[in-house]
This record gives sequence, structure tokens and C-alpha cells, in this order.
Amino acid sequence: MSMTACGSGGSSSGGGGGGGGSITMGFSQVGAESGWRTANTKSVQDSAKSAGITLKFSDAQQKQENQIKAIRSYIQQKVDVIAFSPVVESGWDTVLKEAKDAKIPVILTDRAVDSKDTSLYKTFLGSDFVEEGKKAGQWLVNEYKDAKDPVNIVELQGTTGSAPANDRKSGFQEVIGADPKFKIIASQTGDFTRAKGKEVMEAFLKSNPDIDVLYAHNDDMGLGAIEAIEGAGKVPGKDIKIITVDAVKDGMQALADGKINFIVECSPLLGPQLMDLAKKVVKGEQVPTRVVTEETTFTQEQAKQVLSSRQY
Repeated sequence: MSMTACGSGGSSSGGGGGGGGSITMGFSQVGAESGWRTANTKSVQDSAKSAGITLKFSDAQQKQENQIKAIRSYIQQKVDVIAFSPVVESGWDTVLKEAKDAKIPVILTDRAVDSKDTSLYKTFLGSDFVEEGKKAGQWLVNEYKDAKDPVNIVELQGTTGSAPANDRKSGFQEVIGADPKFKIIASQTGDFTRAKGKEVMEAFLKSNPDIDVLYAHNDDMGLGAIEAIEGAGKVPGKDIKIITVDAVKDGMQALADGKINFIVECSPLLGPQLMDLAKKVVKGEQVPTRVVTEETTFTQEQAKQVLSSRQY
């Protein structure tokens, strides 16, 4: 999801400082599926500029084959370091081995891969998605601790096969699974987009007249679902409680307005940490194999307090 200036693919230079000694980074982004992703790209582009790192940027438009093509192109261009946010978890071993054979270090950002050979990348910088799912589940358990009746939940999953979709589902399930009154009555991907979130929620509402809770793997799908809920004559946040993940500005506004009930934060502002790690791995310094971003959660009152200062 490059910003409009970068079009839908191609590459853009982040403007290297310091002449011949500057680092060149090839960065392959997932796409432009959400407000979160737009903020993530801007953070990477701005941070590269500040760090004097020349950035070659490509937008994979949600397709793994586009990312593999971009990574191969970066290998051919002999960049100093490759960073990418994998569309899905599986199927990366071959191209990562090509990068390793070319002695180009790789950094995973935001999403993990399931490669058994962890020497294929230097580090993974991103959120703990399982923990995010657990936080969402814990709020739900607390909210309904005195309820005697079954709690019917529908789930809007992220992109099928992606790390956040897999992990946010399993973390949530782990927490609510201890109490049989919590029932996930429908679960389907909304591809992390607002339009698909609306479309799938409309289908959920038609086939399930009695929905108590929506758990959406990101704010954008939750915002699309709100349109569907209102279209069905129900009140989001009251008739159907809504939990989402991300905490982008539109989501936080809906939380402040009472249309969303709880948001688990997932920060897209990984750029500064990424550039710091890039400089270290290019120098051959040891870095931790896992770097977790610091994040929190928001209730309606907390959203009202911080809304004006949100950067994304």
C-alpha cells in the first residue's frame, strides 16, 4: 500500500544521506488494504529518509507472487538489506534461501513466516498477535462474567493464512474457550478491508438473527460491519457489542462514539525500529530474533482522551 505518490507498485527512493556509504533497503509491502497499512508505509518511508537509508519500495497488492518477484528484484539489484511484511505465513523458504545465498540479510516486519529454518531471516519486528487475541477475549469474558445465557459471537477474520488472522483467532479462542457460554456461531474472512467487512457482516446478519458480539480482526472490517449493522436497523455497540484490533483514528472515533466497545492496539509505526535494526544487521551486529512492539488497549473513555493526539 504505497502512498498515492508511489502508485500501486514500482519503487520509490527514500533519499539516501551520506553519499556512497548509505544503506539501500528493498521493502515489499503487503498492499493498501487498510488505514493501518497506509500509516505503516508512511512510517517506513519517513523513517528511511530520516535515517539516511535509500528505500526501494514495492506494493504487493495482497499477492504473494508479487512479493516474491519484488524480493528477487531486490536480490538482483544487490540491495544491502531486504525487509518485508509477508502476505501469508507459508511458502517463503525458496526466495529467502536465495537472499541468504546472496548474503543479503532479511528482516520480517509486522507479520511472521512459518519457515522451519530461522536462519533465513535475521529478526522479526512486530506485534504479538496471539496476545492481541487474548486481550480481546479477556475483555469479552469480563464484560459477560455475570451472563447466564449463551453469548453468540461472529468473527471477521483477517486475510486467510496470514499471521495476524491465524494468531488473533487462536488467542481469542484460547481465552473464551474456557467458558462454554461463549459460542462463535459464524467466522469468515473479511480480508482486512472495510468493503469486505460490510459484505460479510450483511451475510452474517441474514443467516444469524441473534448476534450478541462481533470480533473483527481489524478496525476497517469492524467499521464496514457497523454500516451493515446500522443498515439492518440495529445499534452497533448496544444491540451488538463490537471488539476490534488496530486503534487507527477512524476506529478510535467509532469507539469514542460508542459504536465500537473495545479496541486492542496494534501499532503500525514500526519505521524507526526497522531502520535501527537494518543498520545493525548490515554491519553484521547481532540482533534479537524477535522484537515486539509496545501496545495497549482502549475503552470508550480512554479513546476520548487520546483521540486528538493519534498519528494514524
